[in-house]
Amino acid sequence: MHPSLAELRRGARAVPVESVDRAHLAAARKRLDAAQRRWLDAAGFDAAPGTLCLLPDAQGRRARVLAGVDADEPLWAFGALAHALPEGDYRLADEGVLAERELVALGWALGAYRYARYRAPKRAPARLLLPKDMLATLAPQLDAALQVRDLVNTPTEDLGPEQLAEAVAALAKAHGAKTRAFVGEQLLKAGFPTIHAVGRASHRAPRLVELGWGNPQHPRLVLVGKGVCFDSGGLDLKTADGMRWMKKDMGGAAHAIALAGLVMQAQLPVCLTLLVPAVENSVAGNALRPGEVIRTRAGHTVEIDNTDAEGRLILCDALAYAAEQQPDLIVDFATLTGAARVALGPDLPALFANRDALADAVLAAARAVRDPLWRLPLWRPYRKMLESYLADFANSGASRHAGAITAALYLERFVPEATPWLHLDTYAWNDTDRPGRPKGGEAQGLRAFFRFLEERYPR
Repeated sequence: MHPSLAELRRGARAVPVESVDRAHLAAARKRLDAAQRRWLDAAGFDAAPGTLCLLPDAQGRRARVLAGVDADEPLWAFGALAHALPEGDYRLADEGVLAERELVALGWALGAYRYARYRAPKRAPARLLLPKDMLATLAPQLDAALQVRDLVNTPTEDLGPEQLAEAVAALAKAHGAKTRAFVGEQLLKAGFPTIHAVGRASHRAPRLVELGWGNPQHPRLVLVGKGVCFDSGGLDLKTADGMRWMKKDMGGAAHAIALAGLVMQAQLPVCLTLLVPAVENSVAGNALRPGEVIRTRAGHTVEIDNTDAEGRLILCDALAYAAEQQPDLIVDFATLTGAARVALGPDLPALFANRDALADAVLAAARAVRDPLWRLPLWRPYRKMLESYLADFANSGASRHAGAITAALYLERFVPEATPWLHLDTYAWNDTDRPGRPKGGEAQGLRAFFRFLEERYPR
């Protein structure tokens, strides 16, 4: 368990933290004694979102915290408190304007996170004590979200294709699952030419990692995650600014790995397959060249218009392999396009689905757990933007329009129409520090998809 959370046991001394907004500040004042009201007035506390006031008792000890919140943002309401409050034990007050206590507690713990592999945190976070049942519910979701953050934050030198495969192997060991990997030239022999083509220029061998778990009699669920551990752009080289944060281009794989862990931990009645194509998109004499034509696993010929549109190339072979298993559902996660960020910004992952009912179910789950997504269309007329004069189609095109949609349309060609499919184009990153969301890797859509899978495959 993360050090910012612990079990609330009978008799434990913990300072209550009450959420309050301006509309309810007067009611909160009435619960204070005269000295505390004078303290509140002297502090100038007005319950503005993000403000807090630590109130003493008659002996000068910490007695209560009033935290100003926006009642419409319960997840991030207490996101700054783990480091804003002095070290010690706290609990959620019985009173307060925020009713969604699990979300409030989750936000506290997410805000406490610091990536500590290379630099120790300056202090321990304040600790929130929770009832045992709430702690048990939150722990797996928190661990999964922090796993995504840790994986995305790790620089490529310490998280290349081999280390990403090791993360899958560790997950398999924890849950009694089986794994195998197709590495280097094995990819060509096994029929994964696009994964090999993208990763062949790196000194670190490309690979497809596969995890299998569950009862074969249960519905088959396949999770796929884009694992580009670093993206230079290949011969269509990115600018320095464009390349700076490309350690995070395996964010889709991080999400798929974490979601697979949640599925197995919850013992959902599915036969699970996790597929992670893991590569570095590098530059060398044998690098994939613009203008080449590759025959993919599915048999389609693809002209390489741009070597920086590599994520869809490694995903297309993985999706074709997933479809061969005749699954009940395929879900893929990818940090696929900058166009999705231009359209929706950093906080809204773009959801694509080949079934309206599927999209509706995921969006409803996202609203329920305050993990926002936004659906974009698979607008078939835009397939013309990927036309090739000598191959079945290209991996990119000259138009700068609708880049997230054309990328999704490319992937859709590798999923049979009869197979339900969901695709999430996610940023997996926080550009700046905000309450609950420190700068760096971020889990986006993870809790939404887990809620959706819990509802689709009830225990």
